[in-house]
Amino acid sequence: MKRPALLAGLALFPAGWAAAAMGGMTGHMAGHMLAVAVAAPLVAWGLEGGALDPARRLPRLARPMPAMLVELAVVWGWHLPAARALADAGGAWLVVEQAMFLAAGLLLWSSVLATGPDRRASGVGALLLTSMHMTLLGALIGLAPRPLYAHGHGMEDQQLGGVVMLMVGAASYLIGGLAMLATLLRDGEARA
Repeated sequence: MKRPALLAGLALFPAGWAAAAMGGMTGHMAGHMLAVAVAAPLVAWGLEGGALDPARRLPRLARPMPAMLVELAVVWGWHLPAARALADAGGAWLVVEQAMFLAAGLLLWSSVLATGPDRRASGVGALLLTSMHMTLLGALIGLAPRPLYAHGHGMEDQQLGGVVMLMVGAASYLIGGLAMLATLLRDGEARA
């Protein structure tokens, strides 16, 4: 277990709750990104190979492509206007939302980190597809011609929230995918 990464990830998760609780789309996106794109990879790296590693505990689900689909469903589902209204009201729904973001992110990152050289390409694909869907959702929110959420703090807040998702979400998964690709290429050269 890589204790510093685990502790950093666990410390960042409540910071995400605090950001999400600030309200508005910008706070929501900051909390969301802290959970799935910053805290989750740190926690996954900290748990990698240990008894609590989701990839070891849930081997059928903790595969890159199924985990990517779970993460996609969680992220897009919580951005439906009715679900956003529930989470923005605070309380238990906000906790459920943030816990689902962390769990989905942890499942994805754990499954990617657990891929051996024979399956590493699926980890690369899962992270790059996640980067693409995060980019798309961030662009849809940030470039929408009208407010998408009646309970938000206006157009500027929605646009800034979209930018946060674009910058942090897309970058985190793209960097992870490229790092995984570099590992795959390096392993391929070593075998050749």
